Amino acid sequence: MKTRIRNFTEEELKKKFIALGYPVYRAGQVFKWVQGKNVSSFSEMTNLPKTIIEKLDEKFDINKLVCADRKKGKDGTQKFLWELAKGEYVESVLIRDRKRRTICLSTQAGCKFKCPFCASGKGGFKRDLDVSEIVGQVMEIQEITKEKATNIVFMGMGEPLDNYDNLTNAIRILNDKNGQDLGGRKITVSTCGVVPGILKLMKLGIQVELSVSLHATNDKLRDELVPVNKKYPLAELLSACTKYFKATSRVITLEYALIKDKNDSVKDADAVSRIAHRIKAKVNLIECNSYKYYSPTPGRVQRFKERIMAQGSTVMLRRSRGSDILAACGQLAGGKSS
Repeated sequence: MKTRIRNFTEEELKKKFIALGYPVYRAGQVFKWVQGKNVSSFSEMTNLPKTIIEKLDEKFDINKLVCADRKKGKDGTQKFLWELAKGEYVESVLIRDRKRRTICLSTQAGCKFKCPFCASGKGGFKRDLDVSEIVGQVMEIQEITKEKATNIVFMGMGEPLDNYDNLTNAIRILNDKNGQDLGGRKITVSTCGVVPGILKLMKLGIQVELSVSLHATNDKLRDELVPVNKKYPLAELLSACTKYFKATSRVITLEYALIKDKNDSVKDADAVSRIAHRIKAKVNLIECNSYKYYSPTPGRVQRFKERIMAQGSTVMLRRSRGSDILAACGQLAGGKSS
């Protein structure tokens, strides 16, 4: 059975080439073709001798994702449905904002963490995506739209830190100058609060941004809204965030989905501000896009934001993009009808 060549970082591919008896520089050439130029076949690699092309064809496969559906929203957002080789489906999103082109990636088919306001876990967890399936989303979107990504956010289906090894190898490939050459600070990893993953990520050596789904400021409510809190409660999560900041000097973003009559009071705003001060984080407010919960009125959202600002915290309000095509935060489900 052939191995997916896009699953390898450049360093891993060099080791494969050494084992095959080929010069190391040939691995760099191949890596650039498959991870930088998105070729469909080894025969397109014009600077390789025929003998190496034949050996690559014998041992490896270039796993190109199949786009099963593409939707375009009124605000320019695009959603892509990918049919994977094993019969599952995942979605990713291209968000346009002036000169910025942000691609929101999935790391798992389904999700095992089952936050009640997020559609990704409704159908249950299927499996982790491999590296080729993660980076492939970027390359195929760029090929389809003819637009180069400026930013990557791991905020699609699944919990990125639950698929840690494949996530971090995908980051290495996207960051590699012979891959997509994206700076670490242009890549954001979002987590619902998988503490061991946060502590591992801070040692990665690439200055990626970290975004943490807070959504509640006490364990009782967070147990309901972010069930992983039962395993990694708030105190443990905030301790990990503090360690991450001290180790990397990267300011964490606290994601906070505002839910009407649930977590949108003045008391909640004050608690969010205290947490942000404690771990030196900034706050990203989101108007809830859930099938189950409702967002507060615009006036109440604005008051919540102003209350946090008044206490000296950096706070932003992230407007929903692509909600008309179910591409907004919490709406990706990976189904043909979504």
